[in-house]
Amino acid sequence: MSYEWAVIGAGPAGIAAVGKLLDHGILASKICWIDEAFKVGDFGTRWANVPSNTRVELFTRFLQSVRAFDYQAHATDFALATLDPTQTCELNKMAAPLQWVTQALSRQVHCVTAQAQSLEHKNNGWQIDLKEQIIIAKQVILANGAEPKTLNLSNQNILPLHIAMDHEKILNHIRQDETIGVFGSSHSAILVLRNLVAANVKKIINFYRSPLLYAIYMPEGILFDDTGLKGTTAKWAHDYVDGVLPENLQRYYASDENIAKHLPACDKIVYAVGFERKSKPTVQGLSKLNYIEECGIIAPGLFGFGIAFPEAKYNYLSRKEYRVGLWKFMEYLERVLPIWLNYPS
Repeated sequence: MSYEWAVIGAGPAGIAAVGKLLDHGILASKICWIDEAFKVGDFGTRWANVPSNTRVELFTRFLQSVRAFDYQAHATDFALATLDPTQTCELNKMAAPLQWVTQALSRQVHCVTAQAQSLEHKNNGWQIDLKEQIIIAKQVILANGAEPKTLNLSNQNILPLHIAMDHEKILNHIRQDETIGVFGSSHSAILVLRNLVAANVKKIINFYRSPLLYAIYMPEGILFDDTGLKGTTAKWAHDYVDGVLPENLQRYYASDENIAKHLPACDKIVYAVGFERKSKPTVQGLSKLNYIEECGIIAPGLFGFGIAFPEAKYNYLSRKEYRVGLWKFMEYLERVLPIWLNYPS
């Protein structure tokens, strides 16, 4: 089957892409949406109980900024509408309306429940291999998401990041007599440390490469908006990491010497060292999916979007950061979609 546009991925970025294509007048019958489950991606399945560092008002703005979502008419159906707009919330409060939007959009565009295996550029379009069938699209948006990075350091028992960041799930995967090693000093790492301290495990060893970085609110905007700690996570880190360490928390610079000395004592380890693009789909002829970081162009008719292909932006200190967050994705899409609509395939 042939389409004008295919969107691969049904997390928040894929949802936004489908909605904005409809808003720009692309006929629903000309859009193919491909995903394995249509459950709001990892955002809805893995990270639902994780605290966000995004304010409720920005989640609401994301939902209201796409006409095709028709969210305004149904906003009161969701708990998100009852929350303080100036505060943050757990991601499940946003996952619920996004799942509703997914179902609404899926009744309009053509949806295929499958994993895209590979793409090949042919005849001024893209052939998408879904293993069981082939989809042809003139232009493709890759919004396939990212997964936590790991380090090849040992054969220790690895506690997956999505479990370690979930204050409920983690309790079923650890014991209080264990020593847990945590690599990283980002927002994710701090959430893991906080969960482990609250669970009162015997010992937590945090291996870090850099000091904690805090976002600060300036007249020019939020400095270190995309890399710094915010909200309650920042306060906890200031009080208990840069402040007085809890009795069961130890921190060491992640030198080879310190890792060799302290890692063997860990019963489990957690890698909170960032995210990397998911391996599927591959693109034939491109060993690495380089993209123009300011507008997402990968190749003629092929565009990257979302956490797998974040926008690069320099702040007013000329520091380069990658913008990750639902409202940031929407702002970015508003600017680049007109470029994609006019870019040759």
